[in-house]
Amino acid sequence: MSVFVSSEDLREQIRTGKKLTVLASLWDAREGNAWSKFQSEHIPTAQYCNPADHLVGTPGSQVGRNPLPSTEHLQQSFRSWGIEAGRPVVIYDTGSGEFAARAWWTLRWSGVQDVHILDGGFPAWERAGFDTVAGPGPVSVRTELEVAPGQLPTAEIDDVREFKGMLIDARDTPRFVGQRERLDLKSGHIPGARTVPVEDLFTEDGLIKPVEEILETMAKFGITHETDPAEAIVYSGSGNHSSKLLAAFAHAGLPVLTHFIGGWSQWSANPKNPVERGDRDHV
Repeated sequence: MSVFVSSEDLREQIRTGKKLTVLASLWDAREGNAWSKFQSEHIPTAQYCNPADHLVGTPGSQVGRNPLPSTEHLQQSFRSWGIEAGRPVVIYDTGSGEFAARAWWTLRWSGVQDVHILDGGFPAWERAGFDTVAGPGPVSVRTELEVAPGQLPTAEIDDVREFKGMLIDARDTPRFVGQRERLDLKSGHIPGARTVPVEDLFTEDGLIKPVEEILETMAKFGITHETDPAEAIVYSGSGNHSSKLLAAFAHAGLPVLTHFIGGWSQWSANPKNPVERGDRDHV
């Protein structure tokens, strides 16, 4: 399977009883709302994943809004979901895909290889008219798959300060140029970064664009199949939009570049870090 799988493909896998794990990566600012929404309606066989609880560590100005979780925390989540080697995982969310992508990246970083994202998420499933179910989800069999963190490249803030290669900002243009910022302490971007809004690689319906279009877009930035992941760092606000961008890269066969998870939320929290505003070369 490709990184992004269609609703039709997922439905067929579920219908034929293929052995796989479906995760609903749902987040809501109001406590308990995501769990309530899951219980009211979800894709058959799906299990609940709250990215804020299951996939990130404790936030703070020194680490950003959504830092990496501890190995022990991830291990507990993996076992509760029944994730095991050789068993595909398909992830979806109910929004525009950032939370599903963050789960995809975190699982891949943790050593799970066969991980996929439902193209267009739950909205695409609903548009297709496929069945949904209510309730708490299935009871999974606990597994003993060992989390192996570090399977995808990451950068710390000190690495970014010293970095001489390409910095890619996956946020939308207004946040990049500093026109607005509702989440973090300052507006703008890391000096020298280039803007690649992740939504440019998706359709208005939230579906991944054809591979050829993604390759053509990224070639304008010098990102090709031959790019060394260490030569470019991708970031966003706190690792969600950048995870979606990296998932799109992987879907197109491009390398999964180095990921600065702390992103703008960590960079902007330190008053000593320089800030740049304005558009650099949005292609």
